[in-house]
Amino acid sequence: MRKAAITFPALLAAFWFTGVYFGITEKLGAHPAAALASFALLLAPYWFFGFGLADTLKRRLTRPLERVAASTLFILPYLVFSIPRGEFRFDLCVELLLAILGITALLEFVRANWADCCALLAVALIIEKHIFASAWPIPGLSGLEKFLFVDVVLYEYLVVRTNIEIGFDFRARVSDFAVGLREFAFYAPVALALGFALGFLHLHYTPGNPARIAAGWLFTLFFVALPEEIFFRGILLNVLEKKIGARTALLVSSALFGLAHFNKRALFDWRYVILACLAGLFYGRSYLANRRILSAGVTHATVDTVWSIWLK
Repeated sequence: MRKAAITFPALLAAFWFTGVYFGITEKLGAHPAAALASFALLLAPYWFFGFGLADTLKRRLTRPLERVAASTLFILPYLVFSIPRGEFRFDLCVELLLAILGITALLEFVRANWADCCALLAVALIIEKHIFASAWPIPGLSGLEKFLFVDVVLYEYLVVRTNIEIGFDFRARVSDFAVGLREFAFYAPVALALGFALGFLHLHYTPGNPARIAAGWLFTLFFVALPEEIFFRGILLNVLEKKIGARTALLVSSALFGLAHFNKRALFDWRYVILACLAGLFYGRSYLANRRILSAGVTHATVDTVWSIWLK
């Protein structure tokens, strides 16, 4: 936890400069401090959970009602952002609270597997339909809705519902990168051959700007790869594995991961679905190799960064 506290300001600064690089900070208007504070409150649980915060919370929140009540604190990023800007909406605040409390209460008081499925489906629909995107109504910040529910999901499965070891840990190991990059190397020739054959991939002779590559990879790892890996590998694969075994769970979770990308570029882009399904297999292999989400995140972030810069 000491390491997390020491590195957190540096991480926050890195993301601020990433926002500057991509032009997001220019859109914050007259209240950049409110946006920065809101982002810090969203980043803090995500970061500190990766360094063992859940152990502290489990020791202190020993009663079910305490754990449910504590989940209301996840509304703070919205309040800190909206009130100084004069954009607070009571109805939106209540809806957010009800969603958070509903998911927490379901997973706290119902231990059956169907509760996991319902909770995951609810979070998926919230993110896919952008139900609470208007909580941060600035171009480039609407994705903070997703970040909020990543925090909620981590709280649910690290503090409230602890029967699944999801492998979320920011205390990086050499093996995280070795396994992650190995699976990227295995997936790359398959994706390139199939992607070009299907006409999905198109080579762009973009100069290799190190700053752009590093910023893009860091952004993708934290805001795209790890959130999706928490959902599809850390939780969904684990839940399925208990019922149908690791191999079948890997296939099913990869198929669902692919289908989740059906409307990313078109109404239904079947080429994207096929490549995402295949990618899910390699992300899952990366995760299963050492049961660590960071390994799968490295594979995922590297694939997405290479694709977005040179092949999209």
